[in-house]
Amino acid sequence: MHVTSNDVPLSRLREWAGERAAARSDAEAGTLLHAADAAPSPAASRQPLPQAGEAKASGSLPSNAIPGRIDIWIFVAIEVVIFSSYFVAYMLHRVWEPALYLESQQQLSQHFGAANTVILLVSSWLMAGAVQAAREGRHAAAQRQVWATMAFGGLFIASKLVEWSSKIGDGYTLTTNGFFTFYYFLTGIHVVHVLMGFGFLAVAIHQMHSPARRSMPAIEACGIYWHMVDFLWVIIFALLYVMR
Repeated sequence: MHVTSNDVPLSRLREWAGERAAARSDAEAGTLLHAADAAPSPAASRQPLPQAGEAKASGSLPSNAIPGRIDIWIFVAIEVVIFSSYFVAYMLHRVWEPALYLESQQQLSQHFGAANTVILLVSSWLMAGAVQAAREGRHAAAQRQVWATMAFGGLFIASKLVEWSSKIGDGYTLTTNGFFTFYYFLTGIHVVHVLMGFGFLAVAIHQMHSPARRSMPAIEACGIYWHMVDFLWVIIFALLYVMR
């Protein structure tokens, strides 16, 4: 039997229409809620973007990054070349007068030279820790380690003054012979570089202390210079105190 719309009660038609309208409303409400959950909140949209060069939380450099700045590496390269010329000159004179240089070298205390070396190696270790602490944002700890680096640098200079006084008291001066000329020249010019290093360390402390002026490449450059000074001393120690 064919059923027409006239055969369905009017109340039933109204009930069907209400059910369909409710279903559409529920579907639209679910879609709106899903879109609201997916959209970023106003607070999140206002979060600042990470800036280029911002220190990583891990405190590590990218694998292809070179610490410091190009100017400090050029300066270090020039210094190494200059000192290398001094070392070559010393070696040539030693070859020409081996007996004189060996006899004069025995007047130096290897234990004293080794103590100087340990002092500077500890200072270099402290400076490396200071740079790493600065990378991690621990600037107060970094400053303390730079101050400790300065203290060991001062201890090194004091030990050299004691050694020089002892040698001069024993009658070994700058003009005694070729070996002692090189001895006073190499150790003296190295002490000058240590004093210059204090200036670099002061810059590092200032950079760490002032957030407005804080620059990680500048702090790293100060550390690079100090490591160069320590490296040069290791070579001087080997030439003057150890090599026979």
